[in-house]
Amino acid sequence: MSAVVHRVGTRAVLVELPELIDVMAWHASLSAQPLPGQTEVIAAATTVLVKTSSPRSAHQAAKALRDYTPTVSAEQDGKTVSIDVVYDGEDLAEVAAMLSISPDELIARHTSQTWLAAFGGFAPGFTYCVPTSGEWEIARRDSPRTQVPAGAVGLAGNFSAVYPRTSPGGWQLIGHTDAPMWDASADSPALLSPGDTVTYRAVRERVSVTPTPQHGEAPSPAQPALTVLSSGMQTLFQDLGRPGHGDIGVNSSGAVDRGSAWTANSLLGNDRHATLLENIGGLRLEALVDTVLAVTGAHAEVTITDAKDVSSSRPLAAPLHLTAGSTLTVSPPDEGMRSYLAVRGGFVAPQTLGSSSTDILSGLGPAPVSEGETLSVGEAARSAAVGKQCPNPLLTGDIRCVRGPRADWFSREEQRRFTTMEWSVTSQSNRVGVRLDAPEPLTRTRDGELASEGMISGSIQVPPSGLPVIFLADHPVTGGYPVIGTVVAEDLDIVAQLSPGATVRFVFVDPDTFAEDPS
Repeated sequence: MSAVVHRVGTRAVLVELPELIDVMAWHASLSAQPLPGQTEVIAAATTVLVKTSSPRSAHQAAKALRDYTPTVSAEQDGKTVSIDVVYDGEDLAEVAAMLSISPDELIARHTSQTWLAAFGGFAPGFTYCVPTSGEWEIARRDSPRTQVPAGAVGLAGNFSAVYPRTSPGGWQLIGHTDAPMWDASADSPALLSPGDTVTYRAVRERVSVTPTPQHGEAPSPAQPALTVLSSGMQTLFQDLGRPGHGDIGVNSSGAVDRGSAWTANSLLGNDRHATLLENIGGLRLEALVDTVLAVTGAHAEVTITDAKDVSSSRPLAAPLHLTAGSTLTVSPPDEGMRSYLAVRGGFVAPQTLGSSSTDILSGLGPAPVSEGETLSVGEAARSAAVGKQCPNPLLTGDIRCVRGPRADWFSREEQRRFTTMEWSVTSQSNRVGVRLDAPEPLTRTRDGELASEGMISGSIQVPPSGLPVIFLADHPVTGGYPVIGTVVAEDLDIVAQLSPGATVRFVFVDPDTFAEDPS
């Protein structure tokens, strides 16, 4: 089987390869010598996902990858890492029985094996390691654990890995380690990267794992500017995210409705990367000093109440002057889901991997904003001009998506039903994904499992329930359900503003021309 190239939305390409060793060679080569416009490359079990900066770059990448030959070895730049393990895992005896050997023989086999870090995924610092020789093929647990402790060493399939933080998981646990698999404050936060050589060493003394704080380093001192009187259902610090770290299991995160975030910062003369607030369900702030801010996104009423308790309505998508002692109230929206509040100079919040975005799936970034918290403002872009009121960029309409890359898991009739039926948004939706419902779920034409592969914002996964999930900013780096279609990047802001109960329809389009794809 030669490489099979799939377009993924308008700005990514998925390459399907015969073996994991091919995946690693392609990943190493593309990482060392990126294609024009390439922004990130993510390896998985049998695929390589190449993200690009534009539809044109994705088109050119798809052409180049059809005849691509790797030129760099997977192990060329890797380091060697030894991990001390106490072999006391709950499943040690069971795994030994699977292999028809004793627990001591299992430990000897695991420690004498040389492993190769293949790809990241699942969680920051979680790295899938494969044996450099031989096969393991360890079945996953029939019922995954709801909590696997940080530092647990597990086996599944032909892989070995260490859980960097407490999380659910279905791997067979054979021991534990205190090796710091993830340290958000380090220059290289993940202990293992693709291409590293890994060995495990048995130790007798019991080790304990102290989870590394996930909220990054404290920011530089800045001027306190606002007090949070009410944070609504959820208020998070966000910016443009932390792209480029998929290899170590870190998604880009960032503002879900990027157009609204860009507009709010632009109105105030801020840098486009400045940190702002993303709010669901309303927000109320009191100014400690004179402050200039802007509110964009969902259609919500904005009110300023001065120190004399006189209230006045203010427009969306316009610079607003909030004097010391005044309060700003953003009501729950009557249309849309998320409001964005930017302040002149940008909010100052702890950073992880250069970003103050809060990722609710991985736990990276600052804690959610809470009532009573004092928010500080930086000095960025103070010399830039403040803009005038502009149209609020709340978008609506049918959602355009590119077919696949796994549309062939569904019949042509099911693909047609996907685009002709009206889907409703459920209350289980969040920054990870928008969950959809319909009276007649989709059915697959294929049984079995799909090997985990790279995902992007806009991937529309269809789990066994037949009810699609549209991945948003905090989606997992890899996923194992077939993707029937991928929302074009230009329509993701529409998806970001879908509230529970809203309805949506999809239309398949060509990734290069955006013309409707009736095939």
